[in-house]
Amino acid sequence: MNADLDCNVELPSDSINENYNTRCPLIYALEIIGQKWKLPIMWYLFENDFTRYNELKRKVKGITNMMLTKSLKELEEHNLIVRIQYEAIPPKVEYSLTERGKALLPALNELSKWGEEQLKLDKSKSNF
Repeated sequence: MNADLDCNVELPSDSINENYNTRCPLIYALEIIGQKWKLPIMWYLFENDFTRYNELKRKVKGITNMMLTKSLKELEEHNLIVRIQYEAIPPKVEYSLTERGKALLPALNELSKWGEEQLKLDKSKSNF
């Protein structure tokens, strides 16, 4: 495993990385998916393929309508999810992961495993 972080990659000019005076791919990735609600949304879409807005709202505990809408829009702008609108009454909209979004799943799975280990460690510490 290569632990060197190459921060000399050319990134878009509107990137937050300009504020940090770096061009680091890890920071760029976190800029795209690092907001509080994006990973839970993507994880739920991974587990449930095509999902309607209200179902996401119910499953992603604590998210407001404004934050869900904003997060979905940003994920769609980065081509991580797709929004499918059906011409029906009442209107029907579903969301699912794109291939680009699915490419994150191995990393998310590893992050989930790591988080599970940390929860166990922290729980064992608090029992003393």
